[in-house]
Amino acid sequence: MTERASRTVPGRLDQPREARRAILPRPALSQETFGRWSERFARFMGTPRFLIYMTAFVVLWISWNAFGPRDLRFDPYAFIFLTLMLSLQASYAAPLILLAQNRQADRDRVALEQDRARDERNLADTEFLTREVAALRLALSETATRDFVRSELRGLLEELEEMEERRLETQRRGGGRDEDDSEPEPTGSSAGHPAT
Repeated sequence: MTERASRTVPGRLDQPREARRAILPRPALSQETFGRWSERFARFMGTPRFLIYMTAFVVLWISWNAFGPRDLRFDPYAFIFLTLMLSLQASYAAPLILLAQNRQADRDRVALEQDRARDERNLADTEFLTREVAALRLALSETATRDFVRSELRGLLEELEEMEERRLETQRRGGGRDEDDSEPEPTGSSAGHPAT
């Protein structure tokens, strides 16, 4: 009973439509092939060669129908057939040119998105490298560099030389005894001499 009810419900929204047979077969036309052909056509229409060919065709048409033998002229002076052909050509050319422009716009959009993604990656890489360089600078500022160690050792060496010079100077003044080795002269009974 439920199968029968589901068959009788026309056009349920939760199920796809069944494919119907077409009365006339549709021609299989690849969108990519047609797009490439339209781009080639639009590219050709924008060349000087096309303008030269078109100008030669129109001049030949008008001169044949204006100055050719009267019984062989097929488009008299108003050139209505030429006008019809040119407007038909323009009516087909305009959509083909628009199609080519749309395809180019799609390619430009894809290229722009790829450029934007690449720029974002480059920006992220640059920010990462900036943080790494800042971290290295902080780490290097806390460590002793070769020049810093040399200057500190030079300063200590100068202090030691000054201390040695002062010690030698005091030895000369003090009669050969070091200032550090000299003991104060004992006074009173502690000197080993009896007090008198």
